[in-house]
Amino acid sequence: MQPIQDILNQIKWDKRLDPKDFKIGYEDKILKKIIEIPYNSIKDIENNFMVIEKDNKEIDIPLHRIRSVKQKDKIIWKR
Repeated sequence: MQPIQDILNQIKWDKRLDPKDFKIGYEDKILKKIIEIPYNSIKDIENNFMVIEKDNKEIDIPLHRIRSVKQKDKIIWKR
């Protein structure tokens, strides 16, 4: 299985891919469910975290909480 950080970086840098086509599913420990966000809502990938903006706050989500990556509603990566 390809590491999630490699997948996220490929989506960002591969000119053949359109980031708008991707959704990231991550486990929310507080809500106890999988939350899907558009790839474009990721502000940054730092060390082992993806930084997103939610309710005008920056939130660091550990990469190990990512459960799936979808491209046009087709799962291309799953943990």
